[in-house]
Amino acid sequence: MAHVRMLGALAGDIIGSVYERRNTKSTDFELFTPWSRFTDDSVMTLAVAKWLIEDKEHTKHHLVRCMQELGRRYPRAGYGGGFKRWLYEDNPLPYNSWGNGSGMRVSPVGLYAQTLEEALSLAETSASVSHNHPEGVKGAQAIAASVFLCRQGRTKAEIKDYVECSFGYDLNRTTDEIRPTYRFDVSCQGSVPEAIIAFLEGNSFEEVIRLAISLGGDSDTIGCMAGAIAACMFPIPEAIAERCNTMLTDDLKEINNKFFDLVDKDQQAGMRCF
Repeated sequence: MAHVRMLGALAGDIIGSVYERRNTKSTDFELFTPWSRFTDDSVMTLAVAKWLIEDKEHTKHHLVRCMQELGRRYPRAGYGGGFKRWLYEDNPLPYNSWGNGSGMRVSPVGLYAQTLEEALSLAETSASVSHNHPEGVKGAQAIAASVFLCRQGRTKAEIKDYVECSFGYDLNRTTDEIRPTYRFDVSCQGSVPEAIIAFLEGNSFEEVIRLAISLGGDSDTIGCMAGAIAACMFPIPEAIAERCNTMLTDDLKEINNKFFDLVDKDQQAGMRCF
């Protein structure tokens, strides 16, 4: 089988899916079980990718359309109550959310953007259609910036310094220090820094995912955000990418593949790095 091109966010989400409500506090767990599946994190990540593929003007209107179209196609993916209502509104408005939904869906922005400034701007747009609270926007920008800087070849120390200075997150903790008292937290401020810390500690894609999920809490989303960054530094093992790919539906696979075609084309044209 040819190597599967897979967004790191999707792999982190799928692996973390069974541990969201059945937390593990160990790095020694099964990566895949019979109940592993993609969740709302993957669906909305691919909705953002679809927006970037289709709308060169990057309008909020088209982003909302992509999110509602894909979200309604997968109504049982695991959306939070407020966001699920938003998906079905005729005129959906932002509802001042600081939830980590803005951070889990943003990684395609960091892969697509040509400059850090573009990554931050697109991240703000991607968050503000629903998660317009300052913490919601900040969480999205922190993940998008981390993805962008990582694929540009910046070191972990440089990424850590940028995130701490720009967003005020405390990244001077270890997963061993966080794990014992960490509880379920769907806020950006309570999960985005933890995902970035898992990336900073891990020395391979799999290790990053294991560290992220071992914290407990909102495991699929922390895995999704950590995996998005890690995939820019470490290759996703073929066995993991292929297994995750089998769990995606054909339409989700198509969006994933089209997004890679887009960023590959831009790379070949010398416009964007990936």
